[in-house]
Amino acid sequence: MNKMNADWRKLIESTPDVLRGKPRIKGTRIPVSLILGYLAAGNSIDEILKEFPDLNQEHILACLEYARDLSDFEVPA
Repeated sequence: MNKMNADWRKLIESTPDVLRGKPRIKGTRIPVSLILGYLAAGNSIDEILKEFPDLNQEHILACLEYARDLSDFEVPA
């Protein structure tokens, strides 16, 4: 896979009026969780881009970066 360097903060947004605030690709109604689900199911980036022609590779990488950052989040005990 390509080097993950997409700045998800520029490509992912969350607003309460769209998708009940779920994080999504900016300018779309495509939730990050949907893209991560496709990746988890074994779909390649190219397969996802064919399914969602409004997206590009940077969007997919931003979803992965977003998930990585969330997994680094520490919850106080």
